[in-house]
Amino acid sequence: MKKTCVVTGGAGFLGSHLCDRLLGEGFAVICIDNLLTGSIRNIEHLAGNTDFTFIKQNVTDYLYIAGGVYFIFHFASPASPIDYLEFPIPTLKVGAMGTHKTLGLAKSKGARFLLASTSEVYGDPLVHPQPETYWGNVNPIGPRGVYDEAKRFAEAMTMAYHRYHRLDTKIVRIFNTYGPRMRARDGRVVPAFIWQALRGDPLTVFGDGRQTRSFCYVSDLIDGIFRLAMSDINEPVNIGNPGEMTVNDFAREILRLTGSASPIVYRELPVDDPKVRQPDIAKARARLGWEPRVALDEGLRATIDYFRKVFAEEEGGAR
Repeated sequence: MKKTCVVTGGAGFLGSHLCDRLLGEGFAVICIDNLLTGSIRNIEHLAGNTDFTFIKQNVTDYLYIAGGVYFIFHFASPASPIDYLEFPIPTLKVGAMGTHKTLGLAKSKGARFLLASTSEVYGDPLVHPQPETYWGNVNPIGPRGVYDEAKRFAEAMTMAYHRYHRLDTKIVRIFNTYGPRMRARDGRVVPAFIWQALRGDPLTVFGDGRQTRSFCYVSDLIDGIFRLAMSDINEPVNIGNPGEMTVNDFAREILRLTGSASPIVYRELPVDDPKVRQPDIAKARARLGWEPRVALDEGLRATIDYFRKVFAEEEGGAR
């Protein structure tokens, strides 16, 4: 019998790619998602796969899974600013109650557990680049606090289960990731710029555009997560691409790759938006033998191709 992995948020951008990887590694996969921000479109290619099961459910409710479970990957959560500002309380609940429910399931099944945390636990960092030892600079009562603090609490809960119940837990701190299956209008910079460029709309830069980001292609990220899951590491590990660039430079790169003549416009910087973001991946390199391999140009071309298809479908439907 194949070992079973449970992926919460498995119909989301990252969760669906993780489901693909786990199935490819020979596991059976149970995907749980309430489709608040996930989409059946992301997992429709798995229909008919006898090793894949989809359950539509909110993970803050009681979780029942029949049979044995080898691993639980807790990826359920709104992840973009637009989403967690629209759904602040569900975001807090999935980080707190959802993490508690999934850890309880892992304990009852004797399963291993991996929490999808985020670089947002570092807030607007005063240390650059950000190592796992940095405790962060987070505004707990600001509008972004619902996501930042939900993930920080989830990390604390995960480590409590590891220490008190001796559960084998992992925590991945995910930095900006991009690739196919992102939602065009989820508010994050990669899909926003690509979608605006394809439509011929102005590219919206918040602030002066000199703030920095680093971008990791989704296949690299999932590879790092899988390596972490199979490792003996229990403390948090950064997974992301340390290649750093300004938002202005990134906007120009999108214009170049799409061939768009869209102008760049500037809007007020949102509250508590981080000025810099760059992972220190020394631990991932040393302990997991992992580092990103997909060049930004290569990854962006694949992502743009995906959005061109989505754009053509939407435009065709509109006609």
